[in-house]
Amino acid sequence: MTMTPEALTEALPLPAQSVYQNRIADYWNAEENPVNLELGRIDDLYHHHYGVGDADRSVLDEPDPELRKERITTELHRLEHAQAELLASRLGPLTPSDRVFDAGCGRGGGSVTANLRYGCHADGVTISAKQAAFANEQARKRGIGDKVRYHHRNMLDTGLETGAYAASWNNESSMYVELDLLFAEHARVLRRGGRYVVITGCYNDTYGQASREVSLINAHYICDIHPRSRYFRAMADNRLVPVHVEDLTATAIPYWELRRQADHLVTGIEDTFLTAYKNGSFQYLMIVADRV
Repeated sequence: MTMTPEALTEALPLPAQSVYQNRIADYWNAEENPVNLELGRIDDLYHHHYGVGDADRSVLDEPDPELRKERITTELHRLEHAQAELLASRLGPLTPSDRVFDAGCGRGGGSVTANLRYGCHADGVTISAKQAAFANEQARKRGIGDKVRYHHRNMLDTGLETGAYAASWNNESSMYVELDLLFAEHARVLRRGGRYVVITGCYNDTYGQASREVSLINAHYICDIHPRSRYFRAMADNRLVPVHVEDLTATAIPYWELRRQADHLVTGIEDTFLTAYKNGSFQYLMIVADRV
């Protein structure tokens, strides 16, 4: 019997959410942003995050307007997939029998990336029913629906099995929730010695309070960017011990410089990100931690 994408999301009662979380769910259920969809259509890997690495700026020199759009879109997707691969590389070593948890999975690209790298089982969680159904359909089309599943649930209260996961992560989704509640759930589902990775934008405490640019980013994405120090305090309080910290800010700038010139994809927030990164008030950080 063929299961519909809706059935694959395991239609359990969604745990109680705040009014704010309901607003976020409404936003993502309605979202059809080309910067997410056009990039994903290239290889059916749909990411909801930004890119890292040196950009091939020669794509901007393409004289044919339509081919220029295509080449820029492809290059932006290459950069965002490089970010997903960077995160996935920090989850291992994993085996095909291991289970991983993708918190705030969006349209599912991160879970697929982990499965392709390790052959592992993956459970993605999103508060958007539309995203969960879309991601399950993509996994079905790839023939990995038996190992990669997406659930319409709250990442703060997933209902996933305690201590069953070898690795878990948040990829640009931690700014939508309270960190103590988030890390408590990761610590619960991870086995002892399990690996947690977060890649996130955070504001730089040494700068002072959140800058004007950070406030504009919050308003644009309806999020609440946390200070850098808050991540480490919340991890310490929830049995997550950092083993690697990497400032990705400099490697994120080429993505934004290229995207700023992609007229078919710009959202109006590009210059704000670049200003915040360059004035030091905002950082793009990866933290790798072990569950003790």
